[in-house]
Amino acid sequence: MIPEPTLLDDIERLENTARRLEPDAAERETLFKQVIDYAHRHLDDLAEAPAYVGRDDNGRALLDSPISEEGTHLEEALALLRDNVDTAGINAASGRFLGYIPGGGLVYSALGDLLAALSNRYASIFYAGPGAVRMENMLTRWMASIAGYPEDSAGFLASGGSIANLSAIVTARDAFDVAGAAVEKAVVYQTEHTHHCVDKALRVAGLGRCIQRMVRVDDHYRMVPEALDQAIATDAKTGLRPWLVVASAGTTNTGSVDPMRALGEIARGHGLWYHVEGAYGAFFVLCPEGRAILDGMNTSDSLVLDPHKTLFLPYGTGALLVKDRQKLYAAHRGKADYMQDAFDAVEEVSSAFLSPELTKHFRGLRMWLPLKVLGVAPFRAALSEKIQLARYFYEQIQRLDGFEVGPYPDLSVVTYRYVPPRGNADAFNERLVKSIQQDGRIFISSTRFNNTFVLRMAVSCFRTHRDDIDLALEILRDKAKEILDFGF
Repeated sequence: MIPEPTLLDDIERLENTARRLEPDAAERETLFKQVIDYAHRHLDDLAEAPAYVGRDDNGRALLDSPISEEGTHLEEALALLRDNVDTAGINAASGRFLGYIPGGGLVYSALGDLLAALSNRYASIFYAGPGAVRMENMLTRWMASIAGYPEDSAGFLASGGSIANLSAIVTARDAFDVAGAAVEKAVVYQTEHTHHCVDKALRVAGLGRCIQRMVRVDDHYRMVPEALDQAIATDAKTGLRPWLVVASAGTTNTGSVDPMRALGEIARGHGLWYHVEGAYGAFFVLCPEGRAILDGMNTSDSLVLDPHKTLFLPYGTGALLVKDRQKLYAAHRGKADYMQDAFDAVEEVSSAFLSPELTKHFRGLRMWLPLKVLGVAPFRAALSEKIQLARYFYEQIQRLDGFEVGPYPDLSVVTYRYVPPRGNADAFNERLVKSIQQDGRIFISSTRFNNTFVLRMAVSCFRTHRDDIDLALEILRDKAKEILDFGF
């Protein structure tokens, strides 16, 4: 009779298999070389790679190689990545990606992510990861300083603007005790161009039944202060409870910047919470052109700014700042018996008590490393360059026959469209954007204003330079002519 394996035998057998999770030095050298070679090829090919690849299969072959009990070679995995992920859809790291806001792809941030993933530092509790928490708080204080917030304000690095805006809404909700029957009489003031994540945040925060006032905008799609003041006064007289003003420091749709100082004075005069949604535009405060446009951003009670947008960091890097740190803490504090040791360490506030996340990625390293190694100067220059490139595009597109433009860009988003000599302009521009995306050399996007089909140029990638804008102008001109020549 074969004896049953002992507990120790079982542990040894499992250990032998589990140790495959830890490659030795020689294996690591091989693995790192393969990945680094792949990364070099990706970066070397970016200049000529398409900004968009539309494929019928959409990388479906990835599903033909499912996760299995036994693994495969890294070369095969990287080939699957190359063929089904990195060569399909939008190439957001391309300098010719001109359709949406996030660009990203900083090498220094990628190195930070590699080190963060290997060390796996616990980044939300000071007791567990003092250095990681200090780093995030240091970055938060730096962001507060450039935004004009006081030293004793608080904040955290989030996964993006959606979570950061949600935390801002929750903080304002609790600060004003908007709960129960009060919800249906509470009024939020914004414009139709406010980022849609604010509406989602209200619903997630249990405030979906709040009254949302869409305040009138001017010809540049900026909130009109007088209209806000009148709306608040009218609502207060009718027994409603004005509560929250949301201004935009650069809307995603139009790039417009609301008159933040005037709106802040109105919000403060009526005793409302004033929130600035600056996920796209707030970091332009680093450059002189942006600083003038963003005047009054510091008058807000809370501010969202996304490093993964105009600080060019990887996706998954947002931020929230709140002037009154006690209100942020009151809305997000938490306590558990098993965490009692963590409460003894008070040198730095832990983001676990300021945000929805307990366990979180050490995302501060992807921000700290490029800023520390490169300094702020190249980021400042890149932001100025993007504003100047948008202005350049705005001027040059008007020199092409048939194109008309929207308002002069506040930051780095330009709206424009082609008006054909005959036929439906909306249908023409829809064909134009599809033709350009199919071509793939550049990527632009579209939107609608007052039910009119409009094209968008978003200059926000650090790799975008004048040559890329000139190519975009050339392609727009040629594709418009091509559509006309084919009998539109």
